[in-house]
Amino acid sequence: MKIGRSYKQHGIPAGPWDAIVIGSGLGGLTTAALLARHAHRKVLVLERHYTAGGFTHVFHRPGYDWDVGVHYVGDVHRPGTLLRRLFDHLSDGELTWADMGEVYDRIVIGDDEYPLPAGREAFRRAFHERFPRQTGAIDAYLDLLRTTNRTGKRFFMEKALPARVERFLGPVLGPLMRRPALAHARRTVAEVMAQLTDDRRLRGVLTGQYGDYGLPPGQASWFMHAMLASHYLGGGGYPVGGSVRIAQTIIPAIERAGGAVMTSAEVAEIVVERGRAVGVRLAGGDEVRAPIVISDAGVALTFGRLVPREIARARGLSPTIAGAPPSFAHVSLYVGLEGTPAELGLTPANQWVYAHDDHDAACARYVDDPEAPLPVAYLSFPAAKDPDFANRHPGKSTIEVIGVAPYAWFRKWEGTAWHKRGADYDALKARLTERLRGELERRCPKTASAIRHCELSTPLTTRHFAAHPEGEIYGLSHTPARFEARHLRPRTAVPGLYLTGSDICTAGVGGALLGGAMAATAITGRNLLEDALRPPSA
Repeated sequence: MKIGRSYKQHGIPAGPWDAIVIGSGLGGLTTAALLARHAHRKVLVLERHYTAGGFTHVFHRPGYDWDVGVHYVGDVHRPGTLLRRLFDHLSDGELTWADMGEVYDRIVIGDDEYPLPAGREAFRRAFHERFPRQTGAIDAYLDLLRTTNRTGKRFFMEKALPARVERFLGPVLGPLMRRPALAHARRTVAEVMAQLTDDRRLRGVLTGQYGDYGLPPGQASWFMHAMLASHYLGGGGYPVGGSVRIAQTIIPAIERAGGAVMTSAEVAEIVVERGRAVGVRLAGGDEVRAPIVISDAGVALTFGRLVPREIARARGLSPTIAGAPPSFAHVSLYVGLEGTPAELGLTPANQWVYAHDDHDAACARYVDDPEAPLPVAYLSFPAAKDPDFANRHPGKSTIEVIGVAPYAWFRKWEGTAWHKRGADYDALKARLTERLRGELERRCPKTASAIRHCELSTPLTTRHFAAHPEGEIYGLSHTPARFEARHLRPRTAVPGLYLTGSDICTAGVGGALLGGAMAATAITGRNLLEDALRPPSA
Protein backbone atom coordinates (compact mmCIF):
# COMPACT_ATOMS: atom_id res chain seq x y z
CA MET A 1 0.00 0.00 0.00
CA LYS A 2 1.46 3.33 -1.08
CA ILE A 3 1.16 6.30 1.28
CA GLY A 4 1.43 9.93 0.20
CA ARG A 5 0.91 11.55 -3.21
CA SER A 6 3.28 11.00 -6.10
CA TYR A 7 5.22 14.08 -7.18
CA LYS A 8 5.70 12.52 -10.62
CA GLN A 9 1.94 12.28 -11.10
CA HIS A 10 0.71 15.40 -9.32
CA GLY A 11 3.61 17.84 -9.08
CA ILE A 12 4.22 19.99 -5.99
CA PRO A 13 1.06 21.57 -4.55
CA ALA A 14 0.90 25.34 -4.50
CA GLY A 15 2.69 27.09 -1.64
CA PRO A 16 3.81 29.13 0.06
CA TRP A 17 5.36 26.67 2.53
CA ASP A 18 6.40 27.41 6.08
CA ALA A 19 8.82 24.49 6.16
CA ILE A 20 10.15 21.68 3.98
CA VAL A 21 11.05 18.28 5.44
CA ILE A 22 13.45 16.06 3.49
CA GLY A 23 12.47 12.43 4.13
CA SER A 24 9.28 10.94 5.52
CA GLY A 25 10.77 8.68 8.15
CA LEU A 26 9.35 8.78 11.65
CA GLY A 27 11.57 11.72 12.67
CA GLY A 28 10.50 13.81 9.69
CA LEU A 29 6.80 13.01 10.08
CA THR A 30 6.92 13.74 13.82
CA THR A 31 8.52 17.14 13.29
CA ALA A 32 6.07 18.01 10.52
CA ALA A 33 3.04 16.89 12.55
CA LEU A 34 4.09 18.80 15.68
CA LEU A 35 4.74 21.96 13.65
CA ALA A 36 1.35 21.55 12.00
CA ARG A 37 -0.55 20.87 15.22
CA HIS A 38 1.10 23.29 17.61
CA ALA A 39 2.64 26.02 15.45
CA HIS A 40 0.07 26.03 12.61
CA ARG A 41 2.85 25.59 10.04
CA LYS A 42 2.15 24.49 6.48
CA VAL A 43 4.76 21.79 5.94
CA LEU A 44 5.82 20.03 2.74
CA VAL A 45 7.37 16.57 3.25
CA LEU A 46 9.43 15.21 0.33
CA GLU A 47 10.16 11.48 0.09
CA ARG A 48 12.44 9.91 -2.55
CA HIS A 49 10.78 6.46 -2.25
CA TYR A 50 7.46 5.61 -3.90
CA THR A 51 5.78 5.36 -0.49
CA ALA A 52 6.07 7.42 2.68
CA GLY A 53 7.18 6.19 6.08
CA GLY A 54 10.90 5.53 5.81
CA PHE A 55 11.79 2.40 7.76
CA THR A 56 8.20 2.17 9.04
CA HIS A 57 6.89 1.21 5.59
CA VAL A 58 5.89 -2.30 4.53
CA PHE A 59 6.19 -4.07 1.21
CA HIS A 60 3.93 -6.68 -0.34
CA ARG A 61 4.12 -9.82 -2.38
CA PRO A 62 1.03 -11.84 -3.39
CA GLY A 63 -0.44 -13.17 -0.15
CA TYR A 64 2.06 -11.52 2.21
CA ASP A 65 3.40 -8.28 3.65
CA TRP A 66 6.50 -7.52 5.71
CA ASP A 67 7.74 -4.61 7.79
CA VAL A 68 11.24 -3.45 6.90
CA GLY A 69 12.38 -1.68 10.05
CA VAL A 70 9.87 -1.93 12.91
CA HIS A 71 10.07 -5.26 14.68
CA TYR A 72 9.01 -4.22 18.18
CA VAL A 73 8.80 -1.09 20.30
CA GLY A 74 9.13 -0.68 24.06
CA ASP A 75 7.00 1.51 26.31
CA VAL A 76 4.02 1.71 23.91
CA HIS A 77 1.78 -1.17 24.99
CA ARG A 78 1.23 0.45 28.41
CA PRO A 79 -0.93 3.60 28.54
CA GLY A 80 0.73 6.51 30.29
CA THR A 81 4.31 6.08 29.13
CA LEU A 82 5.93 8.98 27.30
CA LEU A 83 6.19 7.20 23.94
CA ARG A 84 2.64 5.88 24.12
CA ARG A 85 1.23 9.31 24.96
CA LEU A 86 3.19 10.93 22.13
CA PHE A 87 2.03 8.32 19.61
CA ASP A 88 -1.56 8.70 20.86
CA HIS A 89 -1.30 12.44 20.33
CA LEU A 90 0.26 12.28 16.87
CA SER A 91 -2.24 9.68 15.65
CA ASP A 92 -5.33 11.04 17.43
CA GLY A 93 -5.52 7.66 19.16
CA GLU A 94 -5.86 5.81 15.83
CA LEU A 95 -2.58 3.92 16.23
CA THR A 96 -3.09 0.90 18.50
CA TRP A 97 -0.55 -1.52 19.91
CA ALA A 98 -0.52 -5.24 20.62
CA ASP A 99 1.32 -6.42 23.73
CA MET A 100 3.92 -9.05 22.81
CA GLY A 101 3.26 -10.86 26.06
CA GLU A 102 5.27 -12.18 28.94
CA VAL A 103 8.46 -12.74 26.92
CA TYR A 104 9.54 -10.23 24.27
CA ASP A 105 13.05 -11.49 23.39
CA ARG A 106 14.81 -14.85 23.60
CA ILE A 107 18.60 -14.90 23.64
CA VAL A 108 19.80 -18.19 22.16
CA ILE A 109 23.47 -19.13 22.57
CA GLY A 110 24.32 -22.51 21.12
CA ASP A 111 21.73 -24.90 22.55
CA ASP A 112 20.88 -22.67 25.52
CA GLU A 113 17.90 -20.32 25.56
CA TYR A 114 17.40 -17.32 27.85
CA PRO A 115 13.94 -15.69 27.78
CA LEU A 116 13.76 -11.98 28.63
CA PRO A 117 10.55 -11.51 30.63
CA ALA A 118 8.61 -8.24 30.73
CA GLY A 119 8.94 -6.23 33.92
CA ARG A 120 12.02 -5.25 35.91
CA GLU A 121 11.30 -7.55 38.84
CA ALA A 122 10.32 -10.45 36.59
CA PHE A 123 13.60 -9.90 34.74
CA ARG A 124 15.50 -9.88 38.04
CA ARG A 125 13.86 -13.09 39.29
CA ALA A 126 14.47 -14.93 36.01
CA PHE A 127 18.15 -14.02 35.93
CA HIS A 128 18.68 -14.72 39.63
CA GLU A 129 17.31 -18.20 39.02
CA ARG A 130 19.41 -18.79 35.91
CA PHE A 131 22.63 -17.31 37.35
CA PRO A 132 22.37 -17.93 41.13
CA ARG A 133 26.02 -17.03 41.75
CA GLN A 134 25.65 -13.68 39.99
CA THR A 135 22.71 -12.12 41.85
CA GLY A 136 24.79 -9.16 43.00
CA ALA A 137 26.02 -8.46 39.48
CA ILE A 138 22.47 -8.70 38.10
CA ASP A 139 21.16 -6.26 40.70
CA ALA A 140 24.04 -3.87 40.02
CA TYR A 141 23.33 -4.11 36.28
CA LEU A 142 19.66 -3.19 36.75
CA ASP A 143 20.57 -0.34 39.09
CA LEU A 144 23.10 1.03 36.60
CA LEU A 145 20.55 0.85 33.77
CA ARG A 146 18.22 3.05 35.81
CA THR A 147 20.95 5.48 36.88
CA THR A 148 22.27 5.87 33.33
CA ASN A 149 18.85 6.20 31.76
CA ARG A 150 17.94 9.06 34.11
CA THR A 151 20.83 11.16 32.78
CA GLY A 152 19.41 11.02 29.25
CA LYS A 153 16.59 13.51 29.71
CA ARG A 154 18.82 16.54 30.32
CA PHE A 155 21.36 15.38 27.74
CA PHE A 156 18.79 15.44 24.97
CA MET A 157 16.98 18.53 26.28
CA GLU A 158 20.23 20.47 25.95
CA LYS A 159 20.31 19.70 22.23
CA ALA A 160 16.97 21.44 21.73
CA LEU A 161 17.59 24.58 23.80
CA PRO A 162 16.19 27.69 22.12
CA ALA A 163 18.82 29.75 20.34
CA ARG A 164 18.43 32.69 22.72
CA VAL A 165 18.96 30.44 25.78
CA GLU A 166 21.92 28.67 24.22
CA ARG A 167 23.50 31.97 23.23
CA PHE A 168 23.51 33.41 26.73
CA LEU A 169 23.46 30.40 29.04
CA GLY A 170 24.79 27.61 26.82
CA PRO A 171 28.46 27.86 27.86
CA VAL A 172 27.45 27.25 31.48
CA LEU A 173 24.17 25.35 31.23
CA GLY A 174 25.22 23.04 28.40
CA PRO A 175 28.09 21.28 30.18
CA LEU A 176 25.97 20.87 33.32
CA MET A 177 23.21 19.17 31.35
CA ARG A 178 25.55 16.97 29.34
CA ARG A 179 28.15 15.94 31.87
CA PRO A 180 26.23 13.20 33.78
CA ALA A 181 25.26 11.38 30.59
CA LEU A 182 28.73 11.71 29.07
CA ALA A 183 30.26 10.06 32.13
CA HIS A 184 28.34 6.93 31.09
CA ALA A 185 28.58 7.46 27.33
CA ARG A 186 32.37 7.52 27.34
CA ARG A 187 32.58 3.89 28.47
CA THR A 188 31.92 0.95 26.18
CA VAL A 189 29.43 -1.76 27.00
CA ALA A 190 32.25 -4.29 27.32
CA GLU A 191 34.11 -2.12 29.82
CA VAL A 192 31.07 -1.73 32.04
CA MET A 193 30.10 -5.40 31.83
CA ALA A 194 33.65 -6.48 32.73
CA GLN A 195 33.41 -4.39 35.91
CA LEU A 196 30.02 -5.89 36.79
CA THR A 197 30.78 -9.60 36.33
CA ASP A 198 33.44 -12.08 35.26
CA ASP A 199 30.79 -14.52 34.00
CA ARG A 200 31.21 -14.47 30.22
CA ARG A 201 27.90 -16.18 29.55
CA LEU A 202 25.99 -13.65 31.66
CA ARG A 203 27.73 -10.83 29.81
CA GLY A 204 26.80 -12.45 26.49
CA VAL A 205 23.14 -12.77 27.44
CA LEU A 206 22.76 -9.28 28.92
CA THR A 207 24.28 -7.75 25.79
CA GLY A 208 22.37 -10.08 23.46
CA GLN A 209 20.20 -7.26 22.09
CA TYR A 210 23.18 -5.41 20.64
CA GLY A 211 21.69 -5.76 17.16
CA ASP A 212 19.04 -3.22 18.15
CA TYR A 213 21.74 -0.55 17.94
CA GLY A 214 24.02 -2.34 15.48
CA LEU A 215 27.35 -2.49 17.31
CA PRO A 216 28.97 -5.23 19.43
CA PRO A 217 29.79 -4.57 23.12
CA GLY A 218 33.46 -3.70 22.64
CA GLN A 219 32.59 -0.78 20.37
CA ALA A 220 29.19 0.43 21.59
CA SER A 221 28.64 3.16 24.15
CA TRP A 222 27.21 2.01 27.47
CA PHE A 223 24.83 4.98 27.35
CA MET A 224 23.19 3.58 24.20
CA HIS A 225 22.91 0.09 25.65
CA ALA A 226 21.42 1.36 28.90
CA MET A 227 18.73 3.34 27.10
CA LEU A 228 17.90 0.41 24.83
CA ALA A 229 17.77 -2.21 27.57
CA SER A 230 15.70 0.10 29.81
CA HIS A 231 13.35 0.78 26.91
CA TYR A 232 12.41 -2.89 26.70
CA LEU A 233 12.43 -3.85 30.39
CA GLY A 234 8.67 -3.30 30.54
CA GLY A 235 8.08 -5.52 27.50
CA GLY A 236 7.45 -5.00 23.82
CA GLY A 237 4.59 -3.87 21.61
CA TYR A 238 3.77 -4.07 17.92
CA PRO A 239 1.50 -1.79 15.86
CA VAL A 240 -1.85 -3.42 15.11
CA GLY A 241 -2.17 -3.52 11.33
CA GLY A 242 1.60 -3.47 10.87
CA SER A 243 4.14 -0.67 10.92
CA VAL A 244 2.45 0.96 7.92
CA ARG A 245 -0.14 2.25 10.39
CA ILE A 246 2.41 4.64 11.90
CA ALA A 247 2.64 6.88 8.83
CA GLN A 248 -1.01 6.36 7.94
CA THR A 249 -2.15 7.77 11.28
CA ILE A 250 0.35 10.66 11.58
CA ILE A 251 0.07 12.17 8.08
CA PRO A 252 -3.56 13.40 8.38
CA ALA A 253 -2.54 16.08 10.91
CA ILE A 254 0.04 17.43 8.46
CA GLU A 255 -2.53 17.56 5.68
CA ARG A 256 -5.22 19.20 7.84
CA ALA A 257 -2.90 22.16 8.36
CA GLY A 258 -2.48 22.59 4.60
CA GLY A 259 0.66 20.48 4.35
CA ALA A 260 1.44 17.63 1.98
CA VAL A 261 3.51 14.46 1.85
CA MET A 262 4.89 13.87 -1.63
CA THR A 263 6.55 10.62 -2.73
CA SER A 264 8.94 9.94 -5.64
CA ALA A 265 10.28 13.41 -4.86
CA GLU A 266 14.03 13.08 -4.45
CA VAL A 267 15.87 16.13 -3.17
CA ALA A 268 19.16 16.71 -4.98
CA GLU A 269 20.34 19.80 -3.10
CA ILE A 270 19.50 22.16 -0.30
CA VAL A 271 19.41 25.69 -1.70
CA VAL A 272 21.54 28.13 0.33
CA GLU A 273 21.50 31.85 -0.45
CA ARG A 274 23.42 34.51 1.47
CA GLY A 275 24.45 31.84 3.93
CA ARG A 276 20.90 30.72 4.74
CA ALA A 277 18.87 27.67 3.70
CA VAL A 278 15.92 28.89 1.61
CA GLY A 279 14.57 25.74 -0.02
CA VAL A 280 15.46 22.62 -1.99
CA ARG A 281 16.14 21.58 -5.56
CA LEU A 282 14.58 18.31 -6.66
CA ALA A 283 16.36 15.73 -8.79
CA GLY A 284 14.14 16.71 -11.72
CA GLY A 285 15.26 20.35 -11.47
CA ASP A 286 12.23 21.92 -9.76
CA GLU A 287 12.95 24.28 -6.90
CA VAL A 288 10.71 24.66 -3.84
CA ARG A 289 11.22 27.44 -1.30
CA ALA A 290 10.57 27.77 2.42
CA PRO A 291 12.24 29.71 5.27
CA ILE A 292 12.94 26.46 7.14
CA VAL A 293 14.43 23.25 5.75
CA ILE A 294 14.49 20.15 7.96
CA SER A 295 16.47 17.07 6.98
CA ASP A 296 15.48 13.58 8.05
CA ALA A 297 17.94 12.10 5.55
CA GLY A 298 20.71 11.51 8.08
CA VAL A 299 23.94 13.39 8.73
CA ALA A 300 25.97 11.47 6.15
CA LEU A 301 23.65 12.33 3.27
CA THR A 302 22.70 15.82 4.46
CA PHE A 303 26.22 17.14 5.02
CA GLY A 304 27.90 14.87 2.49
CA ARG A 305 25.68 15.53 -0.52
CA LEU A 306 22.64 17.78 0.02
CA VAL A 307 24.36 20.86 1.46
CA PRO A 308 26.48 22.47 -1.30
CA ARG A 309 30.06 21.32 -0.87
CA GLU A 310 31.57 24.76 -0.49
CA ILE A 311 29.01 25.69 2.17
CA ALA A 312 29.56 22.45 4.08
CA ARG A 313 33.32 22.99 4.00
CA ALA A 314 33.06 26.62 5.11
CA ARG A 315 30.72 25.80 8.00
CA GLY A 316 32.60 22.70 9.14
CA LEU A 317 29.72 20.34 8.38
CA SER A 318 31.22 16.88 8.09
CA PRO A 319 29.23 13.81 7.01
CA THR A 320 31.43 11.66 9.24
CA ILE A 321 32.66 11.73 12.81
CA ALA A 322 36.06 10.43 13.86
CA GLY A 323 35.41 7.36 15.94
CA ALA A 324 31.78 6.99 14.79
CA PRO A 325 31.72 5.43 11.32
CA PRO A 326 28.50 4.36 9.61
CA SER A 327 26.71 1.69 11.62
CA PHE A 328 26.57 -1.94 10.57
CA ALA A 329 24.77 -2.82 7.38
CA HIS A 330 22.53 -5.87 7.26
CA VAL A 331 20.85 -8.50 5.15
CA SER A 332 17.23 -9.43 5.75
CA LEU A 333 15.51 -12.59 4.55
CA TYR A 334 11.77 -12.08 4.07
CA VAL A 335 9.96 -15.40 4.36
CA GLY A 336 6.34 -16.14 3.44
CA LEU A 337 4.76 -19.35 4.71
CA GLU A 338 1.65 -21.44 4.33
CA GLY A 339 0.05 -21.92 7.74
CA THR A 340 -0.90 -19.80 10.72
CA PRO A 341 1.58 -18.89 13.46
CA ALA A 342 -0.14 -21.38 15.79
CA GLU A 343 0.18 -24.17 13.24
CA LEU A 344 3.86 -23.38 12.70
CA GLY A 345 4.69 -22.98 16.38
CA LEU A 346 5.51 -19.28 16.10
CA THR A 347 5.15 -16.88 19.03
CA PRO A 348 5.59 -13.08 19.23
CA ALA A 349 8.96 -13.17 21.01
CA ASN A 350 11.98 -12.32 18.85
CA GLN A 351 14.91 -14.71 18.84
CA TRP A 352 18.55 -13.57 18.90
CA VAL A 353 20.55 -16.59 17.79
CA TYR A 354 24.30 -16.81 18.49
CA ALA A 355 26.88 -19.56 18.03
CA HIS A 356 28.67 -18.49 21.23
CA ASP A 357 28.73 -15.71 23.81
CA ASP A 358 31.70 -13.58 22.69
CA HIS A 359 29.90 -11.14 20.39
CA ASP A 360 32.95 -9.04 19.56
CA ALA A 361 35.06 -12.01 18.53
CA ALA A 362 32.21 -13.43 16.45
CA CYS A 363 31.71 -10.16 14.57
CA ALA A 364 35.44 -9.67 13.93
CA ARG A 365 35.82 -13.22 12.65
CA TYR A 366 32.86 -12.87 10.30
CA VAL A 367 34.04 -9.55 8.85
CA ASP A 368 37.39 -11.17 8.04
CA ASP A 369 35.91 -14.47 6.82
CA PRO A 370 32.42 -14.56 5.28
CA GLU A 371 32.38 -18.34 5.73
CA ALA A 372 32.78 -18.06 9.51
CA PRO A 373 29.74 -18.79 11.69
CA LEU A 374 27.08 -16.06 11.54
CA PRO A 375 27.70 -13.67 14.45
CA VAL A 376 23.93 -13.26 14.88
CA ALA A 377 20.67 -14.27 13.27
CA TYR A 378 17.67 -12.27 14.44
CA LEU A 379 14.28 -13.91 13.94
CA SER A 380 11.14 -11.75 13.97
CA PHE A 381 7.60 -13.09 13.60
CA PRO A 382 5.27 -10.24 12.56
CA ALA A 383 2.36 -12.57 11.78
CA ALA A 384 2.44 -13.71 15.41
CA LYS A 385 2.80 -10.18 16.79
CA ASP A 386 0.03 -8.49 14.82
CA PRO A 387 -3.53 -9.60 15.68
CA ASP A 388 -4.74 -8.06 12.40
CA PHE A 389 -2.40 -10.11 10.21
CA ALA A 390 -4.85 -13.03 9.96
CA ASN A 391 -7.52 -10.66 8.63
CA ARG A 392 -5.22 -9.50 5.84
CA HIS A 393 -3.68 -12.87 5.04
CA PRO A 394 -5.75 -15.75 6.43
CA GLY A 395 -3.89 -19.03 6.75
CA LYS A 396 -0.50 -17.39 6.12
CA SER A 397 2.53 -16.29 8.15
CA THR A 398 5.60 -14.14 7.60
CA ILE A 399 9.03 -14.15 9.21
CA GLU A 400 12.11 -11.94 8.91
CA VAL A 401 15.61 -13.31 9.50
CA ILE A 402 18.25 -10.59 9.79
CA GLY A 403 22.02 -10.88 9.79
CA VAL A 404 25.12 -8.67 9.72
CA ALA A 405 26.63 -7.86 6.31
CA PRO A 406 29.62 -5.52 5.94
CA TYR A 407 29.07 -3.03 3.15
CA ALA A 408 32.55 -3.78 1.79
CA TRP A 409 31.27 -7.13 0.53
CA PHE A 410 28.85 -5.31 -1.78
CA ARG A 411 30.74 -2.17 -2.74
CA LYS A 412 31.81 -3.44 -6.17
CA TRP A 413 28.15 -3.53 -7.27
CA GLU A 414 27.44 0.11 -6.29
CA GLY A 415 26.96 1.30 -9.85
CA THR A 416 24.59 -1.47 -10.88
CA ALA A 417 20.80 -1.30 -11.08
CA TRP A 418 18.35 -2.90 -8.68
CA HIS A 419 17.52 -6.46 -9.82
CA LYS A 420 20.25 -6.19 -12.49
CA ARG A 421 23.47 -6.68 -10.54
CA GLY A 422 24.77 -9.83 -12.24
CA ALA A 423 25.40 -13.51 -11.57
CA ASP A 424 28.08 -13.05 -8.88
CA TYR A 425 25.80 -10.84 -6.83
CA ASP A 426 22.93 -13.30 -7.19
CA ALA A 427 25.22 -16.13 -6.11
CA LEU A 428 26.26 -14.20 -2.97
CA LYS A 429 22.61 -13.56 -2.16
CA ALA A 430 21.84 -17.25 -2.65
CA ARG A 431 24.59 -18.27 -0.18
CA LEU A 432 23.39 -15.78 2.43
CA THR A 433 19.79 -16.85 1.91
CA GLU A 434 20.72 -20.49 2.48
CA ARG A 435 22.56 -19.67 5.70
CA LEU A 436 19.80 -17.50 7.17
CA ARG A 437 17.12 -19.98 6.13
CA GLY A 438 19.14 -22.72 7.80
CA GLU A 439 19.08 -20.83 11.11
CA LEU A 440 15.33 -20.35 10.81
CA GLU A 441 14.63 -24.01 10.09
CA ARG A 442 16.90 -25.11 12.93
CA ARG A 443 15.10 -22.90 15.43
CA CYS A 444 11.59 -23.35 13.99
CA PRO A 445 11.57 -26.80 12.33
CA LYS A 446 7.89 -26.69 11.32
CA THR A 447 8.67 -23.87 8.91
CA ALA A 448 10.88 -26.01 6.65
CA SER A 449 8.04 -27.54 4.64
CA ALA A 450 5.81 -24.45 4.82
CA ILE A 451 8.01 -21.85 3.10
CA ARG A 452 6.48 -20.51 -0.10
CA HIS A 453 8.48 -17.31 -0.63
CA CYS A 454 12.02 -16.18 0.22
CA GLU A 455 13.50 -12.82 -0.72
CA LEU A 456 16.76 -11.31 0.50
CA SER A 457 17.56 -7.62 0.85
CA THR A 458 21.19 -6.48 1.08
CA PRO A 459 22.95 -3.23 2.04
CA LEU A 460 22.54 -2.15 -1.60
CA THR A 461 18.78 -2.49 -1.16
CA THR A 462 18.95 -0.10 1.79
CA ARG A 463 21.17 2.26 -0.19
CA HIS A 464 18.77 2.14 -3.17
CA PHE A 465 15.60 2.92 -1.22
CA ALA A 466 16.89 5.04 1.69
CA ALA A 467 20.01 6.61 0.06
CA HIS A 468 22.16 5.74 3.06
CA PRO A 469 25.67 5.87 1.58
CA GLU A 470 26.90 2.55 2.97
CA GLY A 471 23.55 0.82 3.39
CA GLU A 472 23.61 1.51 7.12
CA ILE A 473 20.28 1.23 8.91
CA TYR A 474 21.22 3.02 12.15
CA GLY A 475 23.08 6.05 10.79
CA LEU A 476 26.28 6.90 12.64
CA SER A 477 27.57 4.17 14.94
CA HIS A 478 26.60 4.50 18.60
CA THR A 479 30.18 4.68 19.86
CA PRO A 480 31.34 6.91 22.72
CA ALA A 481 32.55 9.42 20.10
CA ARG A 482 29.04 9.79 18.69
CA PHE A 483 27.68 11.14 21.95
CA GLU A 484 30.58 13.56 22.31
CA ALA A 485 29.76 15.14 18.92
CA ARG A 486 28.31 18.61 19.52
CA HIS A 487 26.85 19.05 16.04
CA LEU A 488 24.44 16.10 16.33
CA ARG A 489 21.60 18.39 17.32
CA PRO A 490 18.61 19.96 15.53
CA ARG A 491 20.14 23.38 14.83
CA THR A 492 22.96 23.41 12.28
CA ALA A 493 25.64 25.95 11.38
CA VAL A 494 23.52 26.96 8.35
CA PRO A 495 20.70 29.27 9.50
CA GLY A 496 17.31 27.89 8.50
CA LEU A 497 18.60 24.30 8.21
CA TYR A 498 17.69 21.77 10.90
CA LEU A 499 18.24 18.06 11.47
CA THR A 500 15.63 15.63 12.78
CA GLY A 501 15.33 11.92 13.48
CA SER A 502 17.55 9.29 15.01
CA ASP A 503 20.94 10.84 14.17
CA ILE A 504 20.31 13.65 16.64
CA CYS A 505 18.95 11.23 19.25
CA THR A 506 19.46 7.46 19.10
CA ALA A 507 18.67 4.45 16.96
CA GLY A 508 15.21 2.93 16.82
CA VAL A 509 11.59 4.01 16.79
CA GLY A 510 11.83 5.81 20.12
CA GLY A 511 14.98 7.67 19.09
CA ALA A 512 13.46 8.81 15.79
CA LEU A 513 10.23 9.90 17.49
CA LEU A 514 11.98 11.91 20.19
CA GLY A 515 14.46 13.29 17.65
CA GLY A 516 11.45 14.62 15.76
CA ALA A 517 10.11 16.28 18.89
CA MET A 518 13.53 17.80 19.66
CA ALA A 519 13.69 19.34 16.18
CA ALA A 520 10.21 20.84 16.44
CA THR A 521 11.14 22.29 19.84
CA ALA A 522 14.36 23.81 18.52
CA ILE A 523 12.56 25.36 15.54
CA THR A 524 9.77 26.99 17.53
CA GLY A 525 11.61 27.76 20.76
CA ARG A 526 8.75 26.06 22.61
CA ASN A 527 8.78 22.67 24.29
CA LEU A 528 6.42 21.01 21.83
CA LEU A 529 6.90 17.65 23.51
CA GLU A 530 5.42 19.13 26.66
CA ASP A 531 2.60 20.69 24.61
CA ALA A 532 1.87 17.35 22.97
CA LEU A 533 1.69 15.50 26.28
CA ARG A 534 -0.47 18.08 28.05
CA PRO A 535 -3.95 16.66 28.86
CA PRO A 536 -6.69 18.09 26.57
CA SER A 537 -8.40 19.85 29.46
CA ALA A 538 -5.25 21.64 30.56
